[in-house]
Amino acid sequence: MANLIDIADLPSRPDTAVDIRETFAVDVDGSAPAFSRRTEHVPEIDVGFRFDPLTTIDILQGFGADRRVLVQGPHGTGKTSHIEQVAARLNWPCVRINLDSHISRIDLIGKDAIILRDGKQITEFREGMLPWAYQHPVALVFDEYDAGRPDVMFVIQRVLEADSRLTLLDQSRVLHPHPSFRLFATANTIGLGDASGLYAGTQQLNQAQLDRWNIISRLDYLPESQEIALIAGKVAALADEPQLPLMVRMANFTRTGLKAGDVTTVMSTRTLLSWAENYRLFRDIDHAFETAFLNRCADAEREVFIEYFQRCFGRAPKAIAPAVI
Repeated sequence: MANLIDIADLPSRPDTAVDIRETFAVDVDGSAPAFSRRTEHVPEIDVGFRFDPLTTIDILQGFGADRRVLVQGPHGTGKTSHIEQVAARLNWPCVRINLDSHISRIDLIGKDAIILRDGKQITEFREGMLPWAYQHPVALVFDEYDAGRPDVMFVIQRVLEADSRLTLLDQSRVLHPHPSFRLFATANTIGLGDASGLYAGTQQLNQAQLDRWNIISRLDYLPESQEIALIAGKVAALADEPQLPLMVRMANFTRTGLKAGDVTTVMSTRTLLSWAENYRLFRDIDHAFETAFLNRCADAEREVFIEYFQRCFGRAPKAIAPAVI
């Protein structure tokens, strides 16, 4: 941590490069621009993270070629984590904003605030996160992009052009983007709304705005072997657990069932990790399954998930009280 520097002391452009194959375990020749020093805004490196090759290349183009990248896919696939973990290995400052219904235009742009200076109350404009990031070597990530309010989305539209200018009307100022400012977003839907009911709060996106994203990347769940390796890397106590492949197979049954319209709840990689962690704590795979997933499923679908469990483990899950810790 002592090696951290202030973001203002970073060079205006990356001053080094990393080998793509060596750094991201992606079978591609070439290098990606990076900073040689870290700031407090650089995410921590997750050594067990598994990079999806195509998504990683798309994100690297965002950093290296200053392309606006929107990563779309089901929940729990690691969309935001992919961006943050690429940034972590490039030493690129990264700031994440969740576009929930409480984020307003004022939150992004800034507002007047009353402060005390020299014993007197004065009004001073406080910049929001968008102008600040826009003027620094920062990768700004809009999470849950398809849940943003209309007034917020129109503010974002101003900065989606690579040579855009951000106008602060209240300050009569026009901001120019920093040479190393980068823009990313993640979304569960493709901007056409959600008819499945899985993603409440999402909405249709302005197609003119979607046109302004240079790269729209699709990230799905990892192949079975890679997901097993990911869980084993995250929960080291289960690395040699013979039931781990069966747990991943169970998760894939729920995803297939969702696509077929048999169920409306899916076991994401995040849920699978919770199951693995609960198994490590309780030492009972059935109770861990119930607490991580089954207990939040609709009653009408529980029998379907129990059938999936039986196909994987050769028996139905049993209800057992958790072990005393």
